[in-house]
Amino acid sequence: MAQSNARLSPRQKMINLMYIVLTAMLALNVSSDVLDGFMQVEDGLARTNVTVNRRNAAIYSELKNLAADDPTAMNAWMSKADSVRSASARLYSLIDSLKLAIVREADGAGGTIDDIQNRDDMEAASVIMLEPATMRGSALRAEVDRFRTTVEKIVVDPTRRASVNSALSTQPFQRKGMLVAQSWEEAKFDRQPAVAAITLLTKLQNDIRYAEGEALLSIAALSQGKSIAEITGSEMIANELNAFVVPESKMVIRGGRYSADIVLAAVDTASRPTIYVGGRPIANGHYEFVAGSSGNFNYSGHIEVPHPDGSVTKHPFTSSYTVIDPYATVSATMMNVLYAGIDNPISISVPGMPQSAVQASMTNGTLTRNGDLWTARPANIGTDAAITVTAEVEGRRQNIATHTFRVRKLPDPTPYLAIGTDRYKGGKPIGKQAVAGAGGLKAAIDDGLLDIQFQVLSFEMIVFDSMGNAIPEVSAGAAFSERQKEAIKRLGRGKRFFISRIKAKGPDGVERTLSPMEILIN
Repeated sequence: MAQSNARLSPRQKMINLMYIVLTAMLALNVSSDVLDGFMQVEDGLARTNVTVNRRNAAIYSELKNLAADDPTAMNAWMSKADSVRSASARLYSLIDSLKLAIVREADGAGGTIDDIQNRDDMEAASVIMLEPATMRGSALRAEVDRFRTTVEKIVVDPTRRASVNSALSTQPFQRKGMLVAQSWEEAKFDRQPAVAAITLLTKLQNDIRYAEGEALLSIAALSQGKSIAEITGSEMIANELNAFVVPESKMVIRGGRYSADIVLAAVDTASRPTIYVGGRPIANGHYEFVAGSSGNFNYSGHIEVPHPDGSVTKHPFTSSYTVIDPYATVSATMMNVLYAGIDNPISISVPGMPQSAVQASMTNGTLTRNGDLWTARPANIGTDAAITVTAEVEGRRQNIATHTFRVRKLPDPTPYLAIGTDRYKGGKPIGKQAVAGAGGLKAAIDDGLLDIQFQVLSFEMIVFDSMGNAIPEVSAGAAFSERQKEAIKRLGRGKRFFISRIKAKGPDGVERTLSPMEILIN
């Protein structure tokens, strides 16, 4: 028995002693009817344990089947399930051994749980469970605590976790009239008839099987991304009903259809609700109409839900939608205008429409498509090019927008010498070997928006002799002629020469004369 450290008066000590003697006298006279009742409860709990264990085995079997279909995804979950099953089996077996020990303490070495002779033995449970030398009661409490902690980490539902905690609680218990609380094992087994102790241990086994089942259900639900209600097939009892409007889109192009589903959460399929929008009922909860004008619009309604008692409740809802005029975005990705005679990359899109539903055409040139990319090639300089975009809306083709671009001639390129990866455009000192290594003249537009190469057709190089006379040397193409190369070799440090009368042709086919270059030899 637990002792109190509080100082008691002689009178109080006498009262406590009398209470203990009375309790012992009552315990020594436990009626056979009460003992028979314990046996009936024990039998019922044993049958329940078999049923619960069968259910747990079915859940575990389903987990094994899932693991066989997808081992990679289920390995971690199966590891948890195996851990819970193993811990439950060990604890269940430990309790079986304690039950047998109590029976044999009461009936002798040949005693069996199925046929307890000395059911009213008041010492057997205390000897087995509370013996200070073995401390088997406190050891059992520690094992129950360990198992409860394992299960609580797996069970995610707070209500189910609280139930597990309550079923496997080992908190100290304070009986009415006692000054201090008893430990869990003392409250359960101190001076209990053998049959009562056996029944309490069977009840504990039942709680262990229950906790194991809760853990396996949580593992099954989490591994499949479902709720426990879906796993068990149970129905959820709704305590709140809400109306919801689920539109396909709150933004509608004029001429298109607004479409929405109006639903009520937790509808009883045996008593379907009636849905009203603007005072008129709609069929199957599907609300649809053709948007005739642009702007922001609101609508409202209610859902009438009949109940078994004949009453009807109304659940209002409101929603809104926006109707926009058709529009499209058309932009030249390479520049702000279109240049005649070349391919101009174009981006065309209609918000809310898939690219497969979008088409476009162009005046003053051709517009071609490659997947989601477009290329515009204007024909005549000075004549605007109009790109018209259409899209298929509700099964019919509709004009979305037209964008107009000015068409310009490609600007003149800049001549340059290719010095490695650099483009030397004159005006700065440069080594004679670098000039000779360039091999000839090139031209391109590289203003940050365009990077278009031109073909150099011819150019003239002008050098000066020692008398200051200008000596022109003409090239018939983009490369330096032999005479031009010889002239470059004769140039001394600090000398300069000019490249002029540069003829070049771009991808638009237009031939043009470029500005001259001044080259200073370093």
